[in-house]
Amino acid sequence: MNGESPKRVLVEPVRIRIVEDRDVIQAVLAARRFASANGLDANVANQVATAVSELARNIIKYAGRGEILIAGVEKGSRSGVEVVSRDRGPGIADIEQAMSDHFSSGGTLGLGLPGVKRMMDEFAIESTPGHGTTVTVTKWLG
Repeated sequence: MNGESPKRVLVEPVRIRIVEDRDVIQAVLAARRFASANGLDANVANQVATAVSELARNIIKYAGRGEILIAGVEKGSRSGVEVVSRDRGPGIADIEQAMSDHFSSGGTLGLGLPGVKRMMDEFAIESTPGHGTTVTVTKWLG
């Protein structure tokens, strides 16, 4: 890395409000289309779509509502797809614990966020209890 911050590619980003289960499906389909249209092969586009599915389901389960933003990005000579999941829910009190395999505060298998991190090339999470959570992930072309 050369220290450059990512720049937005001149591709119209997609924003999906997440309020109910059908919005999760819309976000997954939009992510797959966007990733494919921006040069990611079918397998990688499916990884992006799977990550979006997990992030959107977390919004529904833990926050009730939020949004997913999908955009093209470039950093130096690389280009890719960035997904930002944002909510104003209860937040995560212990991010390190939430990122541990098999930890779940919601009765699930606890593989969601750690799985998203493994699938994507870059992963960042910010959360403040009582104010919400933002997860930003990037998948690079090639």
